[in-house]
Order: sequence, then C-alpha cells, then structure tokens
Amino acid sequence: MIEPKPAVPSNESGTSQSGASDGRPAAKKRRFGGTEAQIRSALKFYKVMAYLTGIMLLLLCVELIARYAFGVSLYAGGTDALTGRPFGFGLAASEPKGVIGGVNLSVTVLIVHGWMYVVYLISDFRLWSLMRWPFTKFILLALGGVVPLMSFIVEKKFHAEVEAELAANPQASKRY
Repeated sequence: MIEPKPAVPSNESGTSQSGASDGRPAAKKRRFGGTEAQIRSALKFYKVMAYLTGIMLLLLCVELIARYAFGVSLYAGGTDALTGRPFGFGLAASEPKGVIGGVNLSVTVLIVHGWMYVVYLISDFRLWSLMRWPFTKFILLALGGVVPLMSFIVEKKFHAEVEAELAANPQASKRY
C-alpha cells in the first residue's frame, strides 16, 4: 500500500515550510486582476460615480417627496396654466398640470439618476473584477446606488479596503 504524503513538505520540527512558526498556515498570496495603476484608476472612477449617484439619489428622494407629499414638480420655462403668464423657474402643481410647455426638471432628475446608476454599476463591476472579490461584495457595491446615503458609506468602506489590500500586497499587482 502507498503511504499518503503531505502536499506541502515539512521541515524537521513538523511545521510546513510555508506556514508560520506557530503552526498556522501562511496567508495565501493575493492576486489582483490588474496592475496597481489600473486598480487605482478604477477606484477613482468608482469614487466619483459613488458621490454623483449618491447626490442624484438624494435629489430623487426630495423630488419624490415634493411630488407625492405636496403635489408639486420643478419646472423651467413654459406658461402658467392658471394665469396664462410666462413661467420662469420654480415649483408648480403636478396634477393637474400647473405649467404648460415647460421642461419638467423633476422628470429630468429621474432620467439622469437612472442612467447615472447604470454607469455606477459599470464602475462597480470594474473595481470588483480587478480586485477579484466574491460576488456578495458586488451586490453591496450595487446597493450603494439604490439606498439613500448608502453610496457614501459603502464608498468609504471599500476605498479603505482597497487601499489596505494594495498596501498589504505590493507584489500581487505586478503583472508585466
């Protein structure tokens, strides 16, 4: 019968050569999906998108409260539906329409936030794939653009984590 041998050769003291002196296994060498410059670029893009998406989400919340709690929307230009006078800029009734022919800036906030969230998800995916994190972290990153104020909290947490991982594994990002 063949005797099984350990996958990692051991020295005379019984600990593996790659392990710590107290018998713990050595930490796995961290590998990234890109160079340090690529990761820092993705981190900067993520940070900018996190702040922009967070600000747009707060504007969206204010707009939704104004629309559904007070029945007003933000308009620019057009004609006041009640008086027939030109309407410049400000809040007007949503239903029935208080302004005819103006630009509804409340709807613009909705559209801009939606597209900005798509770009935010792209920045999340780029950072997530370069860091080679588990899928659950991608979900947390994505939730940052959906829950008000969460993008600021998540960005700070993951920014610190990326910086710590890059500092702890300086050789892991060298690819070329």
